[in-house]
Amino acid sequence: MKMTIFGGGAWGRALAFAFGQKNEVRIISRRDITSMLKPLNETLSQNSRPAILQSSLEEGLKSELFVIAISVQALREWFACAHLDQKAKTLIASKGIEEGTGAFVSQIAQDFISEENLCFLTGPSFAKEVALGLPCALAIHSSNPLLAQEFANKMPTFIKPYVKNDMIGGEIAGAYKNVIAIAGGICDGLELGQNAKASLLSRGLVEMCRFGEYFGAKMQTFLGLAGAGDLFLTANSILSRNYRVGLGLAKNRPLEDILNDLGEVAEGIKTSKAITQIAQREGIYTPIATEVQEIIQGKSPLESMGTLMKR
Repeated sequence: MKMTIFGGGAWGRALAFAFGQKNEVRIISRRDITSMLKPLNETLSQNSRPAILQSSLEEGLKSELFVIAISVQALREWFACAHLDQKAKTLIASKGIEEGTGAFVSQIAQDFISEENLCFLTGPSFAKEVALGLPCALAIHSSNPLLAQEFANKMPTFIKPYVKNDMIGGEIAGAYKNVIAIAGGICDGLELGQNAKASLLSRGLVEMCRFGEYFGAKMQTFLGLAGAGDLFLTANSILSRNYRVGLGLAKNRPLEDILNDLGEVAEGIKTSKAITQIAQREGIYTPIATEVQEIIQGKSPLESMGTLMKR
């Protein structure tokens, strides 16, 4: 089956490799990523699979299944320009909340694609490890279980897919964990110890649950792959861009320098602002996300620690 991946970042390329194990894959990117695809294609060729091709938008739109791995902050504009059919079978792998509007990914997507044709990919999954074919488990959330299962069937053998129906919970967990991951990096950067880190992550999970339940998410989602699984991964590893942002902030490095070193988007930065705006508007208690946002705006990390200890 022909599939098109929209987004040529690390996650888009990793997903192209994963789905390329069983399917003919095209990848659409605003950048020339031909050289980046070479190692993935070499691995696929060893398994007698066709190469991943960087293609034009016109060719990409001819596929049967679509995967979107584009920064959430650019997602609305991308949908407006891409002109995907409303009935296009679409798996969204983007994680975040739109800054300014506070819109969740599903709210953005449903302005352009019908809900029954949408799925959301969540769970602990570093792009680097997926691109190496290392084993992991992921959840596919959708109100259409048949479509979710169709995408699950296209997954390679090194990924264990679970079909779930809590779309709002899956996307909130995927967005919120990036904010807590920044906090995790700050905690480690300040060398506050393992006791503090365990307290931070457990309270971060509670905060994430509280925020999600306000919007009708299921508690079970936050205790599974999308919530606890992705949170514990992202908040504890140097492979996480958001974690590295936290490390830099703990050392009082300018945010611009941190982002230049990353070379890619860290969604937790914009998401922390969106969460605090939503929390203020709706009256939701989000102390960790609030302190992360204030640190990003210049507050001392040690002062924020003191604030959290006094709450």
